[in-house]
Amino acid sequence: MARGPRYKVPKKRRREGKTNYYKRYTMLKSGKDVRLVVRISNKHVVVQFIRFSARGDETLVGVSSKTLFRYGWKGYPNNTPATYLVGLIAGLKARKLGISYAVPDIGLHKPVRGSRVFAAIKGCIDAGIEVPVSKEVLPTDDRIRGEHIANYARELLSIDEGALRKRFSKVLSSGLNLLELPKHFAEVKENILRAFS
Repeated sequence: MARGPRYKVPKKRRREGKTNYYKRYTMLKSGKDVRLVVRISNKHVVVQFIRFSARGDETLVGVSSKTLFRYGWKGYPNNTPATYLVGLIAGLKARKLGISYAVPDIGLHKPVRGSRVFAAIKGCIDAGIEVPVSKEVLPTDDRIRGEHIANYARELLSIDEGALRKRFSKVLSSGLNLLELPKHFAEVKENILRAFS
């Protein structure tokens, strides 16, 4: 551990690995006051639109993946299709509040091409929010529909049905046929768009 008269103890949130203050400072310098914040945990996804304020950040829109179940979602709440749908709902809510532009804030997540973080951002873009992000990092449409999950389930089913039941027991108990996940995704997306039209 560093010592001496010039050593400066980092701020608590930096020590805990919760906030990258350098990234935050560069976002502030952009002159845009609304951030699109995406946070992914082991079970859920949270997408928020947050405005910078001298008194403290103000959350304008906040959507958790738990919201998806209201629209008929039966799959896992934190896979790529679910993350996209959460971003879509957050983007539609933000549009209703008159938000048209947001700076992406992925926090301490690594920017991996096609990851769930970028699926949420693509959902916001499809809702009509302008987000400065390269199209190369966004996941493909077949991945957003969950076709990779359906293909994996089909592969497991051809090898061993027990392995499929073991791997996807929670989803299968909700009544979702994984082979039809892309179709289910389209139905839920249609429900969301209808609710906000």
